[in-house]
Amino acid sequence: MDTTLILVIAVIVLAISFDFLNGFHDAANSIATIVVTKTLTPGQAVIMAGLANFVGYFTFGVAIAKTVGKGIINIEHITLTVVLAALVGAIIWNIITWLLGLPTSSSHALIGGLIGSAVASAGFKTIVLDGIVKIVLFIFLAPIIGMIAASIFTILIFWIFQKTTPSKANSIFKKLQLVSSFWYSIGHGTNDAQKSMGIIALALFTGKYIDSFRLDPWVVISCYSAISIGTMMGGWRIVKTMGTKITKIRPMEGFSAETASAMVLIGTAHFGIPVSTTHVIAGSIMGVGAVEKGAGVRWVTARRIIWAWFLTIPLTALCSALTYLVISLF
Repeated sequence: MDTTLILVIAVIVLAISFDFLNGFHDAANSIATIVVTKTLTPGQAVIMAGLANFVGYFTFGVAIAKTVGKGIINIEHITLTVVLAALVGAIIWNIITWLLGLPTSSSHALIGGLIGSAVASAGFKTIVLDGIVKIVLFIFLAPIIGMIAASIFTILIFWIFQKTTPSKANSIFKKLQLVSSFWYSIGHGTNDAQKSMGIIALALFTGKYIDSFRLDPWVVISCYSAISIGTMMGGWRIVKTMGTKITKIRPMEGFSAETASAMVLIGTAHFGIPVSTTHVIAGSIMGVGAVEKGAGVRWVTARRIIWAWFLTIPLTALCSALTYLVISLF
C-alpha cells in the first residue's frame, strides 16, 4: 500500500471521526433547551436531532462544503499531510473543550486546524484572505444576530401572550419547541456535516483520486451518518452548560432561542458561510435572558464561553501546526 493511499484513508477516517465528535460535542446545541424544559426526554431529543441532521442536505445543498474545501486555503498549496494535521489539531481541541464542558465551535476548530497546518507547511501565502475575513467577521456577527433575533422574538411573544396564563403558555410552547428544535437541528446538520465533506473531497482531490473538487454521494452519506450518530450519543457535560448555566430556560425561552438560531444557520448555509452553531445558539440564549432580565444571564459563564470562542481558531491553529511539524519528521 503506497503512502498516498495510507494518508487518504487516514484523512477519511479522521474526518468521519471528527464529524462524530462534532455531533457528540454539539448535541447540546440541538437539544439543551428542549431537554432542560422537559419537552422531550434526553433519549427522544437526541434521536429527533440526529434524524433532523440529514434533512439539510436534501433541502439546502452543499455550499458550505465548497467553501471549506476551496475558500480557506489555496488548493494548490494543500498536501495530504496538511489536511491530516488540521484534523488532528481540531480533534484535540474538541476533546479538551468537551472535558472542560465548554461549548466551543467544532467548525472554527477545523478552520483553525487548516490555517495552522497550511501556514506551517508553506507560509501565509496559503491563506485565502477573503474567505478568512468572512469567517472571522461572522465569529462576531453570528451570535450577535442570534442574540438580536431571539430578543425580538421574546418581546413579541411577551406582547402576544401577555394575557395568557403561565401554565397555558408552557403547554403551547412545549409543542412549538418540537418544531423549533427540529429546524435548529436541520441547520446544525447543514452547517457542520458539510465541513468534513469538504475536507474529504479535498483529500481525494489532492491524492488524485478524483480529477476535480466534487462531493460524491458516499462522502455525503458518510458525513451525515457520523454527525447524526454522534448527536444521538449526546454530549451531556455541554448540555448542562448550555441549558442551565447561561440563563433559566423554560419552553418559551427555548422556542425563541431555537427559532432565532435556525433562521441564522439556514440563512448562512444558503450563502455558503460556515458559521458556528455553538456561537449562534449561545448568543440566542443570552438574548432571551437579557430581555427578560439582564441579571438573569449568568455573565460569568457567558464570558468564559466567549473567551473560548476567541481562542478556538488560534489555539487549534497552534495544535495543528505542531502536529504538522511532528508528522513531517516521519
